[in-house]
Amino acid sequence: MTLLGDGWGPPAVAAIAAVLVALAGGLATRTDAWYRRLRVPAWKPPDWAFGPVWTIIFLLTTIAAVMVWNADPDPAARGVLLAAYAVNGLLNIAWSVLFFRFRRPDWALAEVAALWLSIAVLVLVTGRVSTTAGLLNLPYLAWVSVAACLNLRIVRLNAPFGAPA
Repeated sequence: MTLLGDGWGPPAVAAIAAVLVALAGGLATRTDAWYRRLRVPAWKPPDWAFGPVWTIIFLLTTIAAVMVWNADPDPAARGVLLAAYAVNGLLNIAWSVLFFRFRRPDWALAEVAALWLSIAVLVLVTGRVSTTAGLLNLPYLAWVSVAACLNLRIVRLNAPFGAPA
């Protein structure tokens, strides 16, 4: 089945959803004075790298979603696919809100476990239909694994959080 097997609808909807999640996460992300004061490990990727990495991740996960949508027309399977991506999108946005807007890397650390699990679910849900689609979600899982380690180091280097600034 081709990427455009069901016409332009599925790719357009998936692309719009990915852009909305990316936009919401981007709007929640503030690299302000509070963020710049955080102690971070030496291995933290440079801030400029996050945009290109996330662009690639969103592109790959969008392609995976469309591949699976086109490959499995079963309404129940499509419902599971949509639910998995919806939960993941909400958790993706929530991490940025907790870390940057609420300035609670400790809460974000707890939330990143749920985000990681939701990505593992994406790998499984897409991979059961298409091995390629499942593999396309692995860079997302790897990046969030690195982000979780970074989040943990930031918590350890900067705790406690929630005190008046």
